[in-house]
Amino acid sequence: MNYPIETQRHSIAHVMAAAIKHLFPEAKFGVGPSIENGFYYDIDIGRPVIPEDLKAIEKEMKRIISKNPAFTREEIAIEEAIKLFQELGQTYKVELLHDLQSKGTTKVSAEEAMDIDPQNVETVTLYKIEDFTDLCRGPHVTEAKEIGAWKLWKIAGAYWRGKAENPQMQRIYGICFETKDELAAYQNMLKEAEKRDHRKLGAEMDLFTFSPLVGSGLPLFTPKGVAMRQALTDFIWELMQPYGYERVHIPHIAKADLYKVSGHWDKFEDDLFHVSSKKTDEQFVLKPMNCPHHTQIYAAHPRSYRDLPMRLSEVTAVYRDENTGQLQGLTRVRSITQDDAHVFCLPEQVKDEVLNLYRIAEKFYEAFGMRFHRVRLSIRDGSHPEKYLGEDAVWETAEKTLAEVMQSVGQPFEVGEGEAAFYGPKLDFMVKDAIGREWQLATIQLDFNLPERFELEYVDSDGTKKRPVMIHRAILGAVERFLGVMIEHFEGNFPLWLAPVQVAILPVADRHNDFAKELMQELKGYRLRVQTDFSTESVGKKIRNAEKMKIPRMLVVGDREMESGELTIRVHGQQDQMTLTKEAFLTQALEEIEKRLV
Repeated sequence: MNYPIETQRHSIAHVMAAAIKHLFPEAKFGVGPSIENGFYYDIDIGRPVIPEDLKAIEKEMKRIISKNPAFTREEIAIEEAIKLFQELGQTYKVELLHDLQSKGTTKVSAEEAMDIDPQNVETVTLYKIEDFTDLCRGPHVTEAKEIGAWKLWKIAGAYWRGKAENPQMQRIYGICFETKDELAAYQNMLKEAEKRDHRKLGAEMDLFTFSPLVGSGLPLFTPKGVAMRQALTDFIWELMQPYGYERVHIPHIAKADLYKVSGHWDKFEDDLFHVSSKKTDEQFVLKPMNCPHHTQIYAAHPRSYRDLPMRLSEVTAVYRDENTGQLQGLTRVRSITQDDAHVFCLPEQVKDEVLNLYRIAEKFYEAFGMRFHRVRLSIRDGSHPEKYLGEDAVWETAEKTLAEVMQSVGQPFEVGEGEAAFYGPKLDFMVKDAIGREWQLATIQLDFNLPERFELEYVDSDGTKKRPVMIHRAILGAVERFLGVMIEHFEGNFPLWLAPVQVAILPVADRHNDFAKELMQELKGYRLRVQTDFSTESVGKKIRNAEKMKIPRMLVVGDREMESGELTIRVHGQQDQMTLTKEAFLTQALEEIEKRLV
Protein backbone atom coordinates (compact mmCIF):
# COMPACT_ATOMS: atom_id res chain seq x y z
CA MET A 1 0.00 0.00 0.00
CA ASN A 2 1.30 3.47 -0.89
CA TYR A 3 0.80 5.74 2.10
CA PRO A 4 0.75 9.54 1.86
CA ILE A 5 4.20 11.00 2.48
CA GLU A 6 2.89 12.84 5.57
CA THR A 7 1.92 9.47 7.06
CA GLN A 8 5.36 8.05 6.29
CA ARG A 9 7.04 11.07 7.88
CA HIS A 10 4.91 10.78 10.99
CA SER A 11 5.72 7.08 11.21
CA ILE A 12 9.48 7.54 10.93
CA ALA A 13 9.28 10.13 13.75
CA HIS A 14 7.68 7.38 15.84
CA VAL A 15 10.48 4.96 14.89
CA MET A 16 13.05 7.58 15.91
CA ALA A 17 11.37 7.95 19.30
CA ALA A 18 11.47 4.18 19.76
CA ALA A 19 15.19 4.12 18.93
CA ILE A 20 15.86 6.96 21.38
CA LYS A 21 13.98 5.11 24.12
CA HIS A 22 16.14 2.02 23.53
CA LEU A 23 19.38 4.02 23.71
CA PHE A 24 18.30 6.40 26.48
CA PRO A 25 15.77 4.61 28.70
CA GLU A 26 15.17 7.72 30.83
CA ALA A 27 14.31 9.88 27.81
CA LYS A 28 11.17 11.98 28.00
CA PHE A 29 9.24 12.91 24.88
CA GLY A 30 7.39 16.03 23.79
CA VAL A 31 5.82 15.98 20.32
CA GLY A 32 6.94 14.45 17.04
CA PRO A 33 4.98 15.72 14.04
CA SER A 34 5.36 15.41 10.31
CA ILE A 35 6.54 18.67 8.76
CA GLU A 36 7.35 19.86 5.27
CA ASN A 37 10.09 17.63 3.82
CA GLY A 38 10.46 15.56 6.99
CA PHE A 39 9.80 15.26 10.68
CA TYR A 40 11.13 16.08 14.13
CA TYR A 41 10.78 14.97 17.73
CA ASP A 42 11.34 17.06 20.85
CA ILE A 43 13.14 15.02 23.48
CA ASP A 44 14.77 15.40 26.89
CA ILE A 45 17.56 12.90 27.67
CA GLY A 46 18.97 14.86 30.59
CA ARG A 47 21.82 16.38 28.57
CA PRO A 48 22.40 17.97 25.16
CA VAL A 49 22.24 15.64 22.18
CA ILE A 50 25.56 15.49 20.29
CA PRO A 51 26.34 14.44 16.68
CA GLU A 52 27.59 11.05 17.89
CA ASP A 53 24.15 10.46 19.42
CA LEU A 54 22.57 11.18 16.05
CA LYS A 55 24.66 8.44 14.43
CA ALA A 56 23.71 5.96 17.14
CA ILE A 57 20.01 6.84 16.87
CA GLU A 58 20.07 6.42 13.10
CA LYS A 59 21.77 3.02 13.43
CA GLU A 60 19.15 1.87 15.93
CA MET A 61 16.35 3.12 13.66
CA LYS A 62 17.74 1.02 10.81
CA ARG A 63 17.85 -2.01 13.11
CA ILE A 64 14.20 -1.52 14.06
CA ILE A 65 13.08 -1.11 10.45
CA SER A 66 15.04 -4.18 9.35
CA LYS A 67 12.80 -6.27 11.63
CA ASN A 68 9.73 -4.70 9.99
CA PRO A 69 7.59 -4.38 13.12
CA ALA A 70 3.94 -3.44 12.81
CA PHE A 71 2.37 -0.25 14.09
CA THR A 72 -0.55 -1.15 16.33
CA ARG A 73 -3.28 1.29 17.35
CA GLU A 74 -5.17 1.25 20.62
CA GLU A 75 -7.91 3.53 21.91
CA ILE A 76 -8.13 3.93 25.67
CA ALA A 77 -9.90 6.14 28.19
CA ILE A 78 -8.09 9.41 28.79
CA GLU A 79 -7.87 8.71 32.55
CA GLU A 80 -6.22 5.38 31.80
CA ALA A 81 -3.80 7.10 29.42
CA ILE A 82 -2.85 9.64 32.10
CA LYS A 83 -2.15 6.84 34.54
CA LEU A 84 -0.09 4.92 31.95
CA PHE A 85 2.16 7.87 31.07
CA GLN A 86 2.56 8.79 34.74
CA GLU A 87 3.88 5.27 35.34
CA LEU A 88 6.19 5.62 32.33
CA GLY A 89 7.56 8.88 33.73
CA GLN A 90 6.48 10.77 30.59
CA THR A 91 5.67 14.07 32.27
CA TYR A 92 5.32 16.03 29.03
CA LYS A 93 2.74 13.58 27.70
CA VAL A 94 0.85 13.76 30.99
CA GLU A 95 0.72 17.55 30.69
CA LEU A 96 -0.69 17.25 27.17
CA LEU A 97 -3.32 14.79 28.33
CA HIS A 98 -4.41 17.03 31.20
CA ASP A 99 -4.75 19.94 28.76
CA LEU A 100 -6.67 17.78 26.34
CA GLN A 101 -8.96 16.66 29.12
CA SER A 102 -9.65 20.14 30.52
CA LYS A 103 -9.37 22.44 27.50
CA GLY A 104 -9.92 20.21 24.49
CA THR A 105 -6.60 21.23 22.96
CA THR A 106 -2.91 20.58 23.49
CA LYS A 107 -1.81 23.92 21.94
CA VAL A 108 1.73 22.63 21.47
CA SER A 109 2.51 23.79 17.96
CA ALA A 110 0.88 24.44 14.63
CA GLU A 111 1.87 20.93 13.55
CA GLU A 112 0.73 19.05 16.61
CA ALA A 113 -2.21 20.95 18.11
CA MET A 114 -5.19 18.69 18.89
CA ASP A 115 -8.36 20.80 18.85
CA ILE A 116 -11.28 18.77 20.19
CA ASP A 117 -14.47 19.64 22.02
CA PRO A 118 -13.61 19.02 25.72
CA GLN A 119 -16.99 17.37 26.25
CA ASN A 120 -16.03 14.73 23.70
CA VAL A 121 -12.56 13.92 25.06
CA GLU A 122 -13.22 10.57 26.63
CA THR A 123 -10.65 8.47 24.80
CA VAL A 124 -7.27 8.98 23.15
CA THR A 125 -5.27 6.85 20.76
CA LEU A 126 -1.93 5.17 21.39
CA TYR A 127 0.40 3.69 18.81
CA LYS A 128 2.90 0.96 19.59
CA ILE A 129 5.93 -0.30 17.70
CA GLU A 130 7.94 -3.11 19.31
CA ASP A 131 8.04 -2.20 23.02
CA PHE A 132 7.56 1.54 22.58
CA THR A 133 4.14 3.13 23.17
CA ASP A 134 3.37 6.72 22.27
CA LEU A 135 0.43 9.08 22.60
CA CYS A 136 -0.45 9.88 19.01
CA ARG A 137 -3.39 10.70 16.74
CA GLY A 138 -1.77 8.90 13.83
CA PRO A 139 -2.25 7.73 11.23
CA HIS A 140 0.81 5.51 10.69
CA VAL A 141 1.88 2.97 8.11
CA THR A 142 1.00 -0.63 8.83
CA GLU A 143 4.59 -1.93 8.87
CA ALA A 144 7.91 -0.11 9.28
CA LYS A 145 9.26 -1.10 5.84
CA GLU A 146 6.45 0.86 4.21
CA ILE A 147 8.30 4.05 5.17
CA GLY A 148 10.20 5.64 2.27
CA ALA A 149 13.77 6.96 2.16
CA TRP A 150 14.87 8.94 5.21
CA LYS A 151 17.87 10.46 6.97
CA LEU A 152 18.43 12.23 10.27
CA TRP A 153 19.42 15.82 9.64
CA LYS A 154 20.21 18.16 12.50
CA ILE A 155 19.80 19.00 16.18
CA ALA A 156 18.32 22.23 17.54
CA GLY A 157 17.24 23.54 20.92
CA ALA A 158 13.54 24.01 21.55
CA TYR A 159 11.71 25.21 24.63
CA TRP A 160 8.86 22.97 25.66
CA ARG A 161 5.72 24.38 24.05
CA GLY A 162 7.82 27.20 22.60
CA LYS A 163 7.94 29.21 25.84
CA ALA A 164 11.25 30.41 27.26
CA GLU A 165 10.09 29.83 30.83
CA ASN A 166 9.65 26.11 30.10
CA PRO A 167 12.37 23.43 30.11
CA GLN A 168 14.82 23.37 27.21
CA MET A 169 14.45 20.27 25.06
CA GLN A 170 16.40 18.94 22.08
CA ARG A 171 14.69 18.86 18.70
CA ILE A 172 16.00 16.20 16.35
CA TYR A 173 15.10 16.82 12.71
CA GLY A 174 14.99 14.26 9.95
CA ILE A 175 14.09 14.32 6.27
CA CYS A 176 11.93 11.76 4.52
CA PHE A 177 10.78 11.22 0.93
CA GLU A 178 9.10 8.44 -0.99
CA THR A 179 12.20 7.51 -2.99
CA LYS A 180 15.98 7.53 -2.57
CA ASP A 181 16.33 9.79 -5.60
CA GLU A 182 14.03 12.39 -4.05
CA LEU A 183 15.97 12.18 -0.79
CA ALA A 184 19.31 12.61 -2.57
CA ALA A 185 18.00 15.59 -4.53
CA TYR A 186 16.80 17.24 -1.34
CA GLN A 187 20.13 16.60 0.40
CA ASN A 188 21.93 18.27 -2.50
CA MET A 189 19.53 21.20 -2.20
CA LEU A 190 20.33 21.47 1.52
CA LYS A 191 24.05 21.67 0.75
CA GLU A 192 23.39 24.42 -1.76
CA ALA A 193 21.10 26.21 0.72
CA GLU A 194 23.85 26.15 3.33
CA LYS A 195 26.19 27.93 0.91
CA ARG A 196 23.49 30.53 0.28
CA ASP A 197 22.43 31.04 3.92
CA HIS A 198 21.23 34.65 4.09
CA ARG A 199 22.48 35.01 7.66
CA LYS A 200 26.06 34.32 6.56
CA LEU A 201 25.89 36.30 3.30
CA GLY A 202 24.02 39.18 4.93
CA ALA A 203 26.81 39.57 7.48
CA GLU A 204 29.57 39.25 4.87
CA MET A 205 27.92 41.84 2.62
CA ASP A 206 27.12 44.15 5.55
CA LEU A 207 23.36 44.24 4.92
CA PHE A 208 22.00 43.75 8.44
CA THR A 209 22.98 42.80 11.94
CA PHE A 210 21.48 41.72 15.24
CA SER A 211 22.31 43.01 18.72
CA PRO A 212 21.67 41.23 22.03
CA LEU A 213 21.00 44.65 23.54
CA VAL A 214 18.26 45.35 21.00
CA GLY A 215 16.79 41.86 21.24
CA SER A 216 16.23 38.62 19.34
CA GLY A 217 14.24 38.83 16.14
CA LEU A 218 14.80 42.59 15.79
CA PRO A 219 17.15 43.08 12.82
CA LEU A 220 19.13 46.28 12.32
CA PHE A 221 19.64 47.26 8.68
CA THR A 222 22.81 48.98 7.54
CA PRO A 223 22.89 51.65 4.80
CA LYS A 224 23.44 48.87 2.24
CA GLY A 225 20.52 46.87 3.58
CA VAL A 226 18.31 49.95 3.55
CA ALA A 227 19.27 50.59 -0.09
CA MET A 228 17.91 47.16 -0.99
CA ARG A 229 14.76 47.61 1.09
CA GLN A 230 14.13 50.93 -0.61
CA ALA A 231 14.70 49.46 -4.07
CA LEU A 232 12.10 46.78 -3.36
CA THR A 233 9.44 49.05 -1.91
CA ASP A 234 10.01 51.72 -4.58
CA PHE A 235 9.46 49.06 -7.25
CA ILE A 236 6.17 47.96 -5.73
CA TRP A 237 4.98 51.56 -5.44
CA GLU A 238 5.94 52.14 -9.07
CA LEU A 239 3.78 49.16 -10.07
CA MET A 240 0.85 50.21 -7.86
CA GLN A 241 0.60 53.90 -8.70
CA PRO A 242 -1.03 53.46 -12.12
CA TYR A 243 -3.87 51.54 -10.45
CA GLY A 244 -4.90 54.41 -8.19
CA TYR A 245 -3.36 53.44 -4.85
CA GLU A 246 -2.77 56.17 -2.28
CA ARG A 247 -0.36 56.19 0.61
CA VAL A 248 -1.48 56.41 4.21
CA HIS A 249 0.37 56.41 7.53
CA ILE A 250 -0.71 54.92 10.85
CA PRO A 251 0.85 54.78 14.34
CA HIS A 252 2.69 51.75 15.64
CA ILE A 253 0.47 51.29 18.68
CA ALA A 254 -3.28 51.12 19.22
CA LYS A 255 -5.74 50.58 22.02
CA ALA A 256 -6.44 46.94 22.69
CA ASP A 257 -10.08 47.75 21.93
CA LEU A 258 -9.27 48.03 18.22
CA TYR A 259 -8.17 44.39 18.11
CA LYS A 260 -11.01 43.24 20.33
CA VAL A 261 -13.48 44.64 17.81
CA SER A 262 -11.54 43.17 14.85
CA GLY A 263 -11.36 39.73 16.48
CA HIS A 264 -7.56 39.59 16.46
CA TRP A 265 -7.40 39.87 20.23
CA ASP A 266 -9.09 36.53 20.81
CA LYS A 267 -7.09 34.84 18.07
CA PHE A 268 -3.63 36.33 18.68
CA GLU A 269 -3.59 37.57 22.29
CA ASP A 270 -0.54 35.45 23.16
CA ASP A 271 1.36 36.93 20.20
CA LEU A 272 0.79 40.60 21.06
CA PHE A 273 3.30 42.97 22.65
CA HIS A 274 1.44 44.86 25.38
CA VAL A 275 2.22 48.52 26.01
CA SER A 276 1.52 50.25 29.32
CA SER A 277 1.14 53.97 29.98
CA LYS A 278 1.72 55.97 33.17
CA LYS A 279 -0.75 58.60 31.97
CA THR A 280 -3.83 56.45 31.41
CA ASP A 281 -5.30 53.12 32.41
CA GLU A 282 -6.14 52.33 28.82
CA GLN A 283 -4.56 49.16 27.43
CA PHE A 284 -2.36 49.48 24.35
CA VAL A 285 -0.51 47.01 22.12
CA LEU A 286 2.12 47.27 19.40
CA LYS A 287 0.16 46.69 16.21
CA PRO A 288 0.36 43.08 14.97
CA MET A 289 -1.33 43.98 11.65
CA ASN A 290 -2.46 47.12 9.85
CA CYS A 291 -5.90 46.28 8.51
CA PRO A 292 -7.90 47.39 11.59
CA HIS A 293 -6.20 50.80 11.47
CA HIS A 294 -7.03 51.14 7.78
CA THR A 295 -10.71 50.41 8.45
CA GLN A 296 -10.74 53.48 10.66
CA ILE A 297 -9.45 55.66 7.83
CA TYR A 298 -12.34 54.37 5.74
CA ALA A 299 -14.78 54.94 8.61
CA ALA A 300 -13.64 58.54 9.19
CA HIS A 301 -16.15 59.89 6.61
CA PRO A 302 -19.43 58.79 5.07
CA ARG A 303 -18.75 56.91 1.83
CA SER A 304 -20.78 56.68 -1.35
CA TYR A 305 -20.59 54.02 -4.05
CA ARG A 306 -19.03 56.80 -6.13
CA ASP A 307 -16.04 56.89 -3.73
CA LEU A 308 -15.18 53.25 -4.30
CA PRO A 309 -12.82 51.55 -4.89
CA MET A 310 -10.74 53.13 -2.14
CA ARG A 311 -7.17 51.81 -2.30
CA LEU A 312 -4.88 52.39 0.68
CA SER A 313 -1.19 51.47 0.71
CA GLU A 314 1.51 51.57 3.33
CA VAL A 315 4.93 50.11 4.07
CA THR A 316 5.09 49.86 7.84
CA ALA A 317 6.25 47.63 10.67
CA VAL A 318 4.08 45.31 12.72
CA TYR A 319 5.20 43.43 15.80
CA ARG A 320 4.53 39.88 16.90
CA ASP A 321 5.83 38.16 20.00
CA GLU A 322 7.25 35.09 18.27
CA ASN A 323 8.67 32.27 20.36
CA THR A 324 12.43 32.66 20.75
CA GLY A 325 13.11 29.17 19.43
CA GLN A 326 11.25 29.93 16.19
CA LEU A 327 13.22 33.06 15.29
CA GLN A 328 15.51 32.57 12.31
CA GLY A 329 17.55 35.30 10.66
CA LEU A 330 15.30 37.52 8.54
CA THR A 331 12.79 34.79 7.68
CA ARG A 332 11.20 34.76 11.15
CA VAL A 333 11.42 38.01 13.11
CA ARG A 334 9.48 40.00 15.70
CA SER A 335 9.60 43.31 13.82
CA ILE A 336 7.95 42.71 10.43
CA THR A 337 7.84 45.41 7.76
CA GLN A 338 4.77 44.78 5.66
CA ASP A 339 4.26 45.99 2.15
CA ASP A 340 0.56 46.35 2.88
CA ALA A 341 -2.46 47.48 0.92
CA HIS A 342 -6.21 47.28 1.42
CA VAL A 343 -8.95 47.91 -1.10
CA PHE A 344 -12.50 48.81 -0.08
CA CYS A 345 -14.81 48.18 -3.01
CA LEU A 346 -18.25 47.24 -4.27
CA PRO A 347 -18.92 43.51 -4.79
CA GLU A 348 -19.08 44.04 -8.55
CA GLN A 349 -15.65 45.71 -8.48
CA VAL A 350 -13.87 42.77 -6.87
CA LYS A 351 -12.98 41.03 -10.13
CA ASP A 352 -11.22 44.05 -11.64
CA GLU A 353 -9.35 44.81 -8.41
CA VAL A 354 -8.13 41.23 -8.05
CA LEU A 355 -7.06 41.17 -11.69
CA ASN A 356 -5.07 44.39 -11.17
CA LEU A 357 -3.39 42.93 -8.09
CA TYR A 358 -2.52 39.78 -10.01
CA ARG A 359 -0.91 41.87 -12.75
CA ILE A 360 1.12 43.79 -10.16
CA ALA A 361 2.33 40.59 -8.50
CA GLU A 362 3.15 38.96 -11.85
CA LYS A 363 5.28 41.92 -13.00
CA PHE A 364 7.01 42.11 -9.63
CA TYR A 365 8.16 38.49 -9.61
CA GLU A 366 9.28 38.60 -13.24
CA ALA A 367 11.98 41.05 -12.11
CA PHE A 368 13.53 38.26 -10.03
CA GLY A 369 13.36 35.61 -12.69
CA MET A 370 10.44 33.94 -10.92
CA ARG A 371 7.07 32.81 -12.15
CA PHE A 372 4.17 31.52 -10.11
CA HIS A 373 4.94 27.86 -9.64
CA ARG A 374 1.64 27.07 -8.02
CA VAL A 375 -1.53 28.98 -7.20
CA ARG A 376 -4.07 27.83 -4.64
CA LEU A 377 -7.64 29.07 -4.50
CA SER A 378 -8.59 28.58 -0.87
CA ILE A 379 -12.33 28.10 -0.41
CA ARG A 380 -14.73 27.16 2.36
CA ASP A 381 -15.32 23.69 3.70
CA GLY A 382 -18.78 23.26 2.25
CA SER A 383 -19.76 20.73 4.90
CA HIS A 384 -19.19 23.26 7.71
CA PRO A 385 -20.54 26.63 6.52
CA GLU A 386 -21.09 27.64 10.15
CA LYS A 387 -17.33 28.15 10.54
CA TYR A 388 -17.32 31.07 8.11
CA LEU A 389 -18.65 34.61 8.19
CA GLY A 390 -21.00 35.72 5.44
CA GLU A 391 -23.95 34.38 3.52
CA ASP A 392 -23.65 31.40 1.18
CA ALA A 393 -24.45 33.51 -1.88
CA VAL A 394 -21.68 35.99 -1.05
CA TRP A 395 -19.13 33.18 -0.65
CA GLU A 396 -20.18 31.46 -3.83
CA THR A 397 -19.87 34.71 -5.80
CA ALA A 398 -16.49 35.53 -4.24
CA GLU A 399 -15.03 32.07 -4.90
CA LYS A 400 -16.35 32.10 -8.45
CA THR A 401 -14.88 35.57 -9.01
CA LEU A 402 -11.38 34.54 -7.89
CA ALA A 403 -11.53 31.42 -10.08
CA GLU A 404 -12.68 33.46 -13.09
CA VAL A 405 -9.80 35.91 -12.68
CA MET A 406 -7.27 33.07 -12.77
CA GLN A 407 -9.02 31.51 -15.76
CA SER A 408 -9.08 34.83 -17.62
CA VAL A 409 -5.28 35.16 -17.42
CA GLY A 410 -4.66 31.48 -18.20
CA GLN A 411 -3.19 30.81 -14.75
CA PRO A 412 -3.68 27.19 -13.62
CA PHE A 413 -4.72 26.82 -9.99
CA GLU A 414 -5.61 24.17 -7.48
CA VAL A 415 -8.56 24.37 -5.12
CA GLY A 416 -7.91 24.06 -1.40
CA GLU A 417 -11.23 23.19 0.18
CA GLY A 418 -11.31 24.24 3.81
CA GLU A 419 -8.19 26.41 3.35
CA ALA A 420 -10.07 29.72 3.25
CA ALA A 421 -9.81 32.16 6.13
CA PHE A 422 -12.97 32.39 8.19
CA TYR A 423 -13.47 35.91 6.78
CA GLY A 424 -13.27 35.05 3.07
CA PRO A 425 -11.66 33.07 0.22
CA LYS A 426 -8.15 33.85 -0.99
CA LEU A 427 -5.51 33.24 -3.62
CA ASP A 428 -2.06 32.13 -2.45
CA PHE A 429 0.84 32.36 -4.90
CA MET A 430 3.87 30.07 -4.58
CA VAL A 431 7.18 30.62 -6.34
CA LYS A 432 10.33 28.52 -6.58
CA ASP A 433 13.76 29.96 -5.92
CA ALA A 434 16.98 29.22 -7.80
CA ILE A 435 17.57 25.94 -5.96
CA GLY A 436 14.01 24.65 -6.21
CA ARG A 437 12.59 25.60 -2.82
CA GLU A 438 8.97 26.68 -2.82
CA TRP A 439 7.96 29.89 -1.03
CA GLN A 440 4.46 31.23 -0.44
CA LEU A 441 4.97 34.99 -0.76
CA ALA A 442 2.10 36.79 -2.48
CA THR A 443 -1.55 36.54 -1.47
CA ILE A 444 -4.88 38.19 -2.32
CA GLN A 445 -7.64 37.78 0.27
CA LEU A 446 -11.29 38.80 0.30
CA ASP A 447 -12.65 39.86 3.68
CA PHE A 448 -16.29 40.06 4.77
CA ASN A 449 -15.37 40.06 8.46
CA LEU A 450 -13.76 43.44 9.18
CA PRO A 451 -16.39 45.48 7.28
CA GLU A 452 -19.01 43.67 9.35
CA ARG A 453 -17.22 44.00 12.69
CA PHE A 454 -16.45 47.68 12.20
CA GLU A 455 -19.85 48.37 10.61
CA LEU A 456 -18.28 49.90 7.52
CA GLU A 457 -20.85 51.25 5.08
CA TYR A 458 -21.35 53.00 1.80
CA VAL A 459 -24.51 54.48 0.33
CA ASP A 460 -25.39 52.58 -2.84
CA SER A 461 -26.98 54.03 -5.98
CA ASP A 462 -30.45 53.12 -4.68
CA GLY A 463 -29.88 55.06 -1.44
CA THR A 464 -29.48 51.99 0.79
CA LYS A 465 -26.51 51.43 3.07
CA LYS A 466 -24.36 48.41 2.30
CA ARG A 467 -21.10 46.82 3.42
CA PRO A 468 -18.04 47.15 1.19
CA VAL A 469 -15.84 44.17 0.40
CA MET A 470 -12.32 44.52 1.80
CA ILE A 471 -9.39 43.06 -0.14
CA HIS A 472 -6.11 42.38 1.61
CA ARG A 473 -3.06 41.89 -0.54
CA ALA A 474 0.62 41.19 -0.06
CA ILE A 475 3.01 41.28 -3.00
CA LEU A 476 6.36 40.60 -1.38
CA GLY A 477 4.80 40.12 2.07
CA ALA A 478 7.30 40.88 4.82
CA VAL A 479 10.25 42.92 3.58
CA GLU A 480 12.60 41.10 5.97
CA ARG A 481 11.53 37.62 4.91
CA PHE A 482 11.54 38.53 1.23
CA LEU A 483 15.03 40.01 1.51
CA GLY A 484 16.23 36.79 3.16
CA VAL A 485 14.71 34.77 0.32
CA MET A 486 16.29 37.03 -2.31
CA ILE A 487 19.77 36.85 -0.74
CA GLU A 488 19.60 33.06 -1.00
CA HIS A 489 17.89 33.07 -4.41
CA PHE A 490 20.68 35.16 -5.97
CA GLU A 491 23.40 33.90 -3.60
CA GLY A 492 24.20 37.57 -3.06
CA ASN A 493 24.84 38.10 -6.79
CA PHE A 494 22.07 40.64 -7.16
CA PRO A 495 21.01 42.14 -10.48
CA LEU A 496 22.24 45.67 -11.03
CA TRP A 497 18.92 47.31 -10.12
CA LEU A 498 18.74 45.59 -6.72
CA ALA A 499 22.40 45.50 -5.65
CA PRO A 500 23.15 47.54 -2.51
CA VAL A 501 26.24 48.97 -4.20
CA GLN A 502 25.87 49.06 -7.97
CA VAL A 503 29.26 50.48 -8.98
CA ALA A 504 32.68 50.32 -7.32
CA ILE A 505 35.30 52.82 -8.49
CA LEU A 506 38.82 51.48 -8.01
CA PRO A 507 41.63 54.06 -8.36
CA VAL A 508 44.95 52.48 -9.31
CA ALA A 509 47.03 54.86 -7.17
CA ASP A 510 46.59 57.86 -4.86
CA ARG A 511 47.10 60.29 -7.75
CA HIS A 512 43.89 58.98 -9.28
CA ASN A 513 41.75 59.65 -6.18
CA ASP A 514 40.53 63.11 -7.17
CA PHE A 515 39.43 61.84 -10.57
CA ALA A 516 37.67 58.94 -8.83
CA LYS A 517 35.86 61.36 -6.49
CA GLU A 518 34.62 63.46 -9.38
CA LEU A 519 33.46 60.36 -11.24
CA MET A 520 31.67 59.07 -8.14
CA GLN A 521 29.77 62.34 -7.68
CA GLU A 522 28.81 62.39 -11.34
CA LEU A 523 27.47 58.83 -11.26
CA LYS A 524 25.57 59.53 -8.04
CA GLY A 525 23.87 62.36 -9.92
CA TYR A 526 22.22 59.65 -12.00
CA ARG A 527 21.03 58.00 -8.76
CA LEU A 528 23.49 55.15 -9.04
CA ARG A 529 24.66 53.61 -5.78
CA VAL A 530 28.43 54.09 -5.94
CA GLN A 531 31.35 53.60 -3.59
CA THR A 532 35.06 54.28 -4.13
CA ASP A 533 37.92 52.26 -2.63
CA PHE A 534 40.47 54.85 -1.47
CA SER A 535 42.55 52.27 0.43
CA THR A 536 46.28 51.84 -0.21
CA GLU A 537 45.77 48.28 -1.42
CA SER A 538 46.94 47.24 -4.88
CA VAL A 539 44.36 47.50 -7.64
CA GLY A 540 44.35 43.69 -7.83
CA LYS A 541 43.39 43.50 -4.16
CA LYS A 542 40.72 46.16 -4.66
CA ILE A 543 39.22 44.10 -7.48
CA ARG A 544 39.24 40.98 -5.31
CA ASN A 545 37.54 42.88 -2.46
CA ALA A 546 34.84 44.22 -4.80
CA GLU A 547 34.31 40.71 -6.18
CA LYS A 548 33.96 39.38 -2.62
CA MET A 549 31.29 42.01 -1.94
CA LYS A 550 29.60 40.92 -5.21
CA ILE A 551 29.42 44.47 -6.63
CA PRO A 552 27.98 44.17 -10.17
CA ARG A 553 30.18 46.78 -11.89
CA MET A 554 33.79 47.79 -11.16
CA LEU A 555 35.45 50.81 -12.80
CA VAL A 556 39.25 50.74 -12.72
CA VAL A 557 40.63 54.28 -13.10
CA GLY A 558 44.28 55.04 -13.78
CA ASP A 559 46.38 57.25 -16.04
CA ARG A 560 44.82 55.92 -19.25
CA GLU A 561 41.26 56.52 -18.04
CA MET A 562 42.14 60.05 -16.87
CA GLU A 563 43.69 60.89 -20.22
CA SER A 564 41.24 59.22 -22.58
CA GLY A 565 37.98 59.79 -20.73
CA GLU A 566 37.04 56.16 -21.37
CA LEU A 567 36.24 53.70 -18.57
CA THR A 568 37.73 50.27 -17.95
CA ILE A 569 34.86 48.12 -16.73
CA ARG A 570 34.80 44.75 -15.03
CA VAL A 571 31.54 42.85 -14.55
CA HIS A 572 31.21 40.81 -11.37
CA GLY A 573 32.04 37.16 -11.99
CA GLN A 574 33.72 37.79 -15.34
CA GLN A 575 37.47 37.83 -16.00
CA ASP A 576 37.47 39.92 -19.16
CA GLN A 577 37.46 43.72 -19.00
CA MET A 578 35.83 46.05 -21.48
CA THR A 579 36.35 49.66 -22.39
CA LEU A 580 33.40 52.04 -22.90
CA THR A 581 32.93 55.75 -23.01
CA LYS A 582 31.35 57.16 -19.89
CA GLU A 583 28.22 57.98 -21.87
CA ALA A 584 27.96 54.41 -23.22
CA PHE A 585 28.45 52.95 -19.74
CA LEU A 586 25.75 55.17 -18.28
CA THR A 587 23.31 54.39 -21.10
CA GLN A 588 23.87 50.66 -20.66
CA ALA A 589 23.66 50.70 -16.85
CA LEU A 590 20.61 52.96 -16.60
CA GLU A 591 18.72 50.93 -19.21
CA GLU A 592 19.47 47.71 -17.31
CA ILE A 593 18.23 49.30 -14.09
CA GLU A 594 15.12 50.80 -15.67
CA LYS A 595 14.12 47.48 -17.23
CA ARG A 596 15.10 45.63 -14.04
CA LEU A 597 16.93 42.96 -15.97
CA VAL A 598 17.97 39.85 -14.07
